[in-house]
Amino acid sequence: MAANGNNVAKAKYESKMPPFYYKPTYLDCQLLREQWIRAKYERKEFIHSEKQEPYSAGYREGFLWKRGRDNGQFLSRKFVLSEREGALKYFNKNDAKEPKAIMKIEHLNATFQPSKIGNPHGLQITYLKDNSTRNIFVYHEDGKEIVDWFNAIRAARFHYLQVAFPGASDSDLVPKLSRNYLKEGYMEKTGPKQTEGFKKRWFTMDDRRLMYFKDPLDAFARGEVFIGSKENSYKVLEGLPPSTQGNHWQHGITIVTPDRKFLFACETEDDQLEWITTFQKVISRPMLPQEYAVEAHFKHKP
Repeated sequence: MAANGNNVAKAKYESKMPPFYYKPTYLDCQLLREQWIRAKYERKEFIHSEKQEPYSAGYREGFLWKRGRDNGQFLSRKFVLSEREGALKYFNKNDAKEPKAIMKIEHLNATFQPSKIGNPHGLQITYLKDNSTRNIFVYHEDGKEIVDWFNAIRAARFHYLQVAFPGASDSDLVPKLSRNYLKEGYMEKTGPKQTEGFKKRWFTMDDRRLMYFKDPLDAFARGEVFIGSKENSYKVLEGLPPSTQGNHWQHGITIVTPDRKFLFACETEDDQLEWITTFQKVISRPMLPQEYAVEAHFKHKP
C-alpha cells in the first residue's frame, strides 16, 4: 500500500473482476467482507481472465443445509442452479427424480442474514410462488462455498437480465442482481376493519413489498402490502387515527394507499422514525412500468 497506493493495487487485484461479483461495503456481514478480501488478495481471483471461477460456470450443484419449513430443523439438501434452465432447484432426497421446488432465476433473490438465521454463513433465498414470496433459509459450513453460491445466483441473474434487456449497460443491471432488505423488525398491526386487536408481527420491506410474518423465519408471509409512489396517492403519516384502539405500542404509523389505510404501531420512537424514513424513501421514488402490474395484482388479491 505504501509503495503503490490504493488505486494501483485496485487496478491490479480487481482488473478481471466480473461485473456480477458482489463487492461488499462496511455495512455487509463479516463473511462477505472476509471472503472478498480472500478472493482478491489470497486467491487472486480477479487477476487472471483465463481461469474460470466456479461461480462463473453457469451451472452449479452441491449440498446446503436447509431449514425445514415446518419443524425448523436444518437438513442437508441437494441444490442445482442452471442458467440454461433458468432455475434454481432443490431436492428432498439425493436420488429424487423430481425437485421439491423450482425457483425461476427471473424472480430469485439472495441476501445474507446471519443474525436472523443464527449462523454466520446464513443465506436467505426468496422467490415468487403464485406471486407470493417464499423464503428458504440455508447455510454451508464453508464460508467460500456459500459466498460462491451467492455469486453464482448473481451471475445467473446477470445473464438472464442481459437477455431480457439487451440494450442495458452493466451499470444498469448490476443493482438488480440481488437486494438487501430496506428494513426489518417488529411492529404491531391491525386488520382491514381496524376494529380487531393489534398483533405483533415481523415486517420486511423488500423493495415495494411490505411483508409481515408471525415469525422471522416463516416460509411464507401472512400478508403483503404494496407500497407505491406519492404520484399514485400513497403517503405515510406519523400517528394513528384518533379513534384507534387495541394497540399496546404507542408510536403509530398510518400508510395511506388508493384503496385503504394500513395502521401500524412501533415499540419505540426510534423504530417509528426509522420505519417512516424507509416508507418515505419508497414512496418518493417514481414507479417503474413493471411495478404497475405488481400493484394491479395486489389490488385484485382477495
